Amino acid sequence: MTTRFLITALSACFAAAISVPALAAPIQPFSAAALKAAQIAGKPVLVDVHADWWPTCRRQAPTITELSHDPAFARLVILKLDFDSQVPAREALGVSKQSTLVVYKGTRETARATGIVDRDQIRALVATATTATR
Repeated sequence: MTTRFLITALSACFAAAISVPALAAPIQPFSAAALKAAQIAGKPVLVDVHADWWPTCRRQAPTITELSHDPAFARLVILKLDFDSQVPAREALGVSKQSTLVVYKGTRETARATGIVDRDQIRALVATATTATR
């Protein structure tokens, strides 16, 4: 009876494990190496050019955090580039303003926007590089 219980318990755990949706990777600090690795892997990437002090960036943050937990964006790599301290990196990306979102599908830039805060607009921007359509 103990063996039957163990098999039943393990089966239930396995079933639960495979039914849990994948979550996107956590938001990572930007680095050129992380961007390049994600691009070479063909992953969709969102570069969030962020300044903590800028109100627009603060309004974008909840939606970007939401994306990082949404199974529809499970493959999305989110890289947060600090507008003030990572000047050479943002200049290399051609970004001159905080609250700029740059989206890539592999090495191809699919979208770029500055100052958008609407949840649906941000999701649509990111969806240009993913199969998500929500």
